[in-house]
Amino acid sequence: MGLLSEGTPLTWAETKRQADHVRKHGILQFINQYHKVTKLMQDLRENNRGEKMDAMMELKWGDEIEYMLVKYDDDNKMVQVNLKATELTHKLQENEEENKLTTGLWRPEYAEYMMEGSPGEPYGCDLAYFNIVEANMRRRRAAALALCNDCDESLLSLVSFPRLGCGNFTLPPTKPTPKQGSPQSLFLPHDLINVGHPRFHLMTRNSRERRGETQPINVPIYKDKRTPSPFIEDLSIYGDDGSAQRNSKPDHIYLDSMTYGFGMCCLQMTFQAFSISEAKLLYDQLAPLAPILLALSAGSPIYRGYLSDIDCRWHVLAAAIDDRTEEERGVKPLKNDKFVIPKSRYDSIDCYLCPGSERYNDVEVVRDEEAEKTLIEAGIDRHLAQHIAHLFIRDTIIMYKEKIDQDDEEDVDHFENIQSTNWQTMRFKLPPPNSGIGWRVEFRPTEVQLTDFENAAYAVFLVILTRAILSFGLNFLIPISKVDANMQTAQKRDAVLTEKFYFRKDINTPYGKTADDGEEYISMSIDEIINGKENVFPGLVPVIKDYLANMEVDIDTHCTIQQYLTFIQKRASGEIMTTARWIREFVTNHSNYKQDSVVSSRIEYDLLKKCDRISRGNESCPELLGDFSTRTKQDIPPAYARKHRLLENKIKNGARRVGKEQCDRN
Repeated sequence: MGLLSEGTPLTWAETKRQADHVRKHGILQFINQYHKVTKLMQDLRENNRGEKMDAMMELKWGDEIEYMLVKYDDDNKMVQVNLKATELTHKLQENEEENKLTTGLWRPEYAEYMMEGSPGEPYGCDLAYFNIVEANMRRRRAAALALCNDCDESLLSLVSFPRLGCGNFTLPPTKPTPKQGSPQSLFLPHDLINVGHPRFHLMTRNSRERRGETQPINVPIYKDKRTPSPFIEDLSIYGDDGSAQRNSKPDHIYLDSMTYGFGMCCLQMTFQAFSISEAKLLYDQLAPLAPILLALSAGSPIYRGYLSDIDCRWHVLAAAIDDRTEEERGVKPLKNDKFVIPKSRYDSIDCYLCPGSERYNDVEVVRDEEAEKTLIEAGIDRHLAQHIAHLFIRDTIIMYKEKIDQDDEEDVDHFENIQSTNWQTMRFKLPPPNSGIGWRVEFRPTEVQLTDFENAAYAVFLVILTRAILSFGLNFLIPISKVDANMQTAQKRDAVLTEKFYFRKDINTPYGKTADDGEEYISMSIDEIINGKENVFPGLVPVIKDYLANMEVDIDTHCTIQQYLTFIQKRASGEIMTTARWIREFVTNHSNYKQDSVVSSRIEYDLLKKCDRISRGNESCPELLGDFSTRTKQDIPPAYARKHRLLENKIKNGARRVGKEQCDRN
């Protein structure tokens, strides 16, 4: 979603003229807010203002799920994206304001068929909270579905709409406008983008104009028995003037707009840390897990009506949001721009944040040296200064006339403008002014799943793993170059079953020390990383179970957590399919499939109808979900609610120790 400021939108030329102004004041805003938060925490400790300090340090967390709205035409056996998200989001937000709906918060998303739902308030650190996650997700889904027409409208937590850009795929009907509008796409109409907030059209237009062309996206096609070889589309039938044909690659599906990236749905988790040190620690330790969770949650094998040879959305996002100029991409020598930038705005992180992680930063970090100097001189440690200065090599792509001049002592919009338009696997989040919110870390790569059970399982798995990291002092660090390599591997077809990933061998080796045999990381399968490899690696789920063995929890929550962990283990081993593998097999086994990689309108209709029945719980699907049943509830047990504060303090003390011993060690 990002920063949702509003005002009078500036053209790209006007926005470009403000780029240095936004960078300069964004850095000052970060510095001022950083020191304000630091001073506030010191004052609260000195004055024993425990309640407010606890609010900023409590180990809270939450999820964000993106959904797509669809409409079925049962007579013609077709399905379309339903362009009424702004209308439904407003209705759900009205319920929030009137306190009729307290279990979910709803926010606009990029496309007019997308909505984002999150819990009404963050979850706490008590294990009992893990038993209400799925129930909360169910209530969110039910609240949105209640506003749909049960006969022909629905809401799906599906990564990508299979035939986005094919024929009559929207309701109401719209047509592409290749020469006008925000996306200027051969396949996607201007009206597909959210109409309720100016941010989305603005960044689409400005990103395209900044790059100097529509973003070319080439997705490798899945080569079946009757797929043409080479596979080359004639794009002139869509009104191409020749530029798209030149940018398209043989044996690839051609896409051409930011909308193809931001028009997909995902699952994200945000954690509030005990301190800035702990936030840095979590940021670093979760970064190597990003490609592992990406592969494990794979759910997007179809693009523009074709089966692709990838299972995940990340490559498409990176290309779709790539606004780098030819100079920044290294195609031409630097003349008008300042930096050659190796990656898109949407990609994996480029550096760790903790001092003890520094030796794993083996990739050159392109950064604004003037900004870095300003940050360091203002008392920001050099590792965090490097990270912020790296984000600030980008121009702002969204600017409003009323937001040009700001009070750097009170506002952070210029900082968040650039921070929120760097879409990386991890995000290190500055506490908002006057909010009572502490330092947070956002985990961003996970692909959304069809059911609330699956989404809850991935969320709970990751959150408990963060608790184990803090409690046991676990160390997952590997060189950034290996994390980058893993991100590429994670997107391959059936990566869970067939690929190997670099992963740290001895996760109990403290920061700053080398493993006894000098072998810090090895190649392992997802199965070995999750479930363990005898005499080599313990496995992430067994580590989580060791952590849980020492924790008190009610029977229902224990049962639910075990169901989630077993599900994750079976996904990793291949006993249960990933969503991508299940979708691929559905298509290739469909009676209308002609072994030519084409996903027809009828196949799409049958696929999404089945997805709908599964997501509503009206049809079982053991090959995708297994046979699991949780004891999820809407509220935590009263006895555990009373004990919540005591356990909270215990975990905080452990977090304080880990943060001091590991993250701050030079």
